[in-house]
Amino acid sequence: MNSIFDAIFGSSGKTTMIAPEDALPGRQSPVLQAPRPHTVLGTSITGPWPEGTRVLYLAMGCFWGAEEIFWQVPGVVSTAVGYMGGTTPNPTYEEACTARTGHTETALVAYDPTKVSEEELLKIFWERHDPTQGYRQGNDVGTQYRSAVYWTTPEQERAVRETAARYSAVLEAKGYDPVTTEMRPAAEAGPFYYAEDYHQQYLDKNPNGYRCHATTGVPFPSAA
Repeated sequence: MNSIFDAIFGSSGKTTMIAPEDALPGRQSPVLQAPRPHTVLGTSITGPWPEGTRVLYLAMGCFWGAEEIFWQVPGVVSTAVGYMGGTTPNPTYEEACTARTGHTETALVAYDPTKVSEEELLKIFWERHDPTQGYRQGNDVGTQYRSAVYWTTPEQERAVRETAARYSAVLEAKGYDPVTTEMRPAAEAGPFYYAEDYHQQYLDKNPNGYRCHATTGVPFPSAA
């Protein structure tokens, strides 16, 4: 997915996190100005959602494929893609691809916790990408492809920390590098900036589009 922009911007320096003072200035207005309903689920991608809905933010490489994975999970109310964890306000896709905004491509997952648990969502998260690759995911290189999870509730934080510890132990036992996933509260990571309209549910609109799912192939361990 980044090959188009590598041709324009090059990939050198994209694996160094930009300092906030050096980030692109961005803009005041959102790049997604008129959100449409989810093309698969028919729900709002910006909310409000039914009472009790929780939101978890997951970054696992190219956000097209990440979003597609989660909109298929029973109990998920809505999904969207955007940019999170950086400095530049309301970045464009082209800006995020320069690695000069500090953001990582992120999928918003809104879900009903009575129908799908945090642990179930995180099992999918850990298994469906490689959380040991640092500022890359497969052939996609840059800080905008880093693995990250941003929680919004105490229940999510507990699940993130517990599942991360369990999966890290399994990976390290098999000789993998340590997990590099960024894990912190969404409030600390900063706003989730919705990506442009054409990115929302991209793989529903473009079924033959690009998917990057670099994985370890290591299954998430069952509970003891």
